[in-house]
Amino acid sequence: MRLNPFGGSRRTQQADAVVTGAGSGIGRAFAIELGRRGGRVICSDIDGHRARETVEMVGAAGGKAFDAICDVSRINEVGNLADTAEEWFGKPPDIVVNNAGIGRGGMVIGDAPLTEWHQVLDVNLWGVVHGCHVFAPLLREAGHGHLVNVASAAAFAAGPRMAAYNVSKAGVLALSETLAAELSGTGVGVTVLCPTGVKTNILEDVPIPDETVARWGDRLLRWTGRPPATIARITLDAVDRGQLYVVPQVEAKLIWQSKRLLPEPYTRAAGLLERLAR
Repeated sequence: MRLNPFGGSRRTQQADAVVTGAGSGIGRAFAIELGRRGGRVICSDIDGHRARETVEMVGAAGGKAFDAICDVSRINEVGNLADTAEEWFGKPPDIVVNNAGIGRGGMVIGDAPLTEWHQVLDVNLWGVVHGCHVFAPLLREAGHGHLVNVASAAAFAAGPRMAAYNVSKAGVLALSETLAAELSGTGVGVTVLCPTGVKTNILEDVPIPDETVARWGDRLLRWTGRPPATIARITLDAVDRGQLYVVPQVEAKLIWQSKRLLPEPYTRAAGLLERLAR
């Protein structure tokens, strides 16, 4: 990593990084942006073909990359990913981006099957728990580094008919805040990303049984969605500043403030708006 003349370190310059879910969307954008900043990146994904595609894109951006298959819901595979990183870099990584995630929604609590809850929590929450459990001790021992956990504005927005997804992302937010407190003063930083719409493929092949919910989700993504490259750049710049929270869009900031200033009216309004939209 390149030293920052203003103090601290420019963590994202020439960094050795691990990115999960790097085969598409935000994860791919993080990998490419890290490559553009001169880094070496292990592009991890459950889909090996997509991971290899990202490796080529990182190379085209000026970085170096290596692909690895990893199912983040399995702790042994995350442990193997850490071993691969140390072997390829010759040391622990400088940055770990816990990004892998899936989308689900469309049904109210009680109607949504428990299998959906397990699928979402296994990847979106346990995947990040596994990443932090495995990599945080390595970075702490090294005395430097940064963990980037990808949550969502859903972590605090708590929109109806998205319970499993909301809970998973709220867990990532709480995990990140706790980890930041535990790592304070160790030289290891934590950043949690909470975007609203990002133009990715997270909703591809997602079973949303309610047509109204699916239609509005698609519209919101088209109206408010930001390119993943923009989100990745904003987040990595925040890492360089040592920033804990990244809430990159105006609407995300409005939700964030509304929920904190007027929590009960916000919740009632969210339910009313959802019913009116139907």
